[in-house]
Amino acid sequence: MSLKKITINDVAAEAGVSVTTVSLVLSGKGRISPATADRVNQAIETLGFVRNRSAAMLRGGGSGVVGLIVRDICHPFYAEMTAGLSEGLEKNDKVLFLTQSGSRGQNIDRCFDSLVAQGVEGIVLGGGAENASHLVEKAREQGIALICASRASSLDETDSIRPDNLHAAKMATEYLIKRGHHCIAWLGGSGSSLTRAERIGGYCATLLQYGLPFRSEWIVECGRHQRDVADITEQLIHHHPTITAILCHNAPVALGCYFGLQHTGRTIGKGAVDSYYGQQMALVGFGDTPEAELTDPPLTFITSSAREIGRSAAVRLIQRMALPEGAVQNVILPPVLIERGSA
Repeated sequence: MSLKKITINDVAAEAGVSVTTVSLVLSGKGRISPATADRVNQAIETLGFVRNRSAAMLRGGGSGVVGLIVRDICHPFYAEMTAGLSEGLEKNDKVLFLTQSGSRGQNIDRCFDSLVAQGVEGIVLGGGAENASHLVEKAREQGIALICASRASSLDETDSIRPDNLHAAKMATEYLIKRGHHCIAWLGGSGSSLTRAERIGGYCATLLQYGLPFRSEWIVECGRHQRDVADITEQLIHHHPTITAILCHNAPVALGCYFGLQHTGRTIGKGAVDSYYGQQMALVGFGDTPEAELTDPPLTFITSSAREIGRSAAVRLIQRMALPEGAVQNVILPPVLIERGSA
């Protein structure tokens, strides 16, 4: 009969503390009171916990391990960002440890504590940082470098690397206006999305700058399922036939919108024409996808390279680990127009 292996979780339960606290006692890091440390050490002795030498190395400052917290690794932006981050870290002999906090970031504290227990030297918050301000102080107390690499504005108290959503939307809107489009709609995204809010801010500001109409019913929320987007696009054009261009929140929405416009009988092209029934519809999406090259004509996108954001995050995290007290930096990567012919 084999004996059950005692784990760090067992020690935490016995001592009545968190796994993070046990990890900090084992590593000698962080601000732990003598009384708490004594309680943890007593639990270790009582349970017979074996301090694994390899695990102890991982918990030390030279572990070579970096943690990443994302809501959903399947999201195209964060999948690409993770790839770039991993590439950058590998060049510095660091290993990436990935965790997912859930669609609403509901498990972000558990992810953070798990990464601390693994002895990471630094943590990258990939999205959901608006609900993570308390982690800044926790990371500081535990001597762990923390930065944000996300799609939208993040925590003011820590380094961040992100795209310029406001400028991207201004660029996309102006691109359409200069091609004769005066009735431009917005499709996609959730009302709770900070990324969407930043982009819509740029879209509305540019319409006002050019004295063009802005109507709230032309801004439509929707998910990323292409069949649903196609149906919503048909309804939008049916109720507002003067619309000649649509800005799409992301690549899946752009593809769904493309199929929906085909069902309306509209021609997808570059410029607007005068006749309501002869109008060409223009599409511009944010992000990018290889499938955009397969449409006829190919779709146009405004994008900031998620992979480059990941690489930049790796560079900044290494700098932050070397200089923990350095000034906070906010790195904003400019957008790029990928014109394939649809607008």
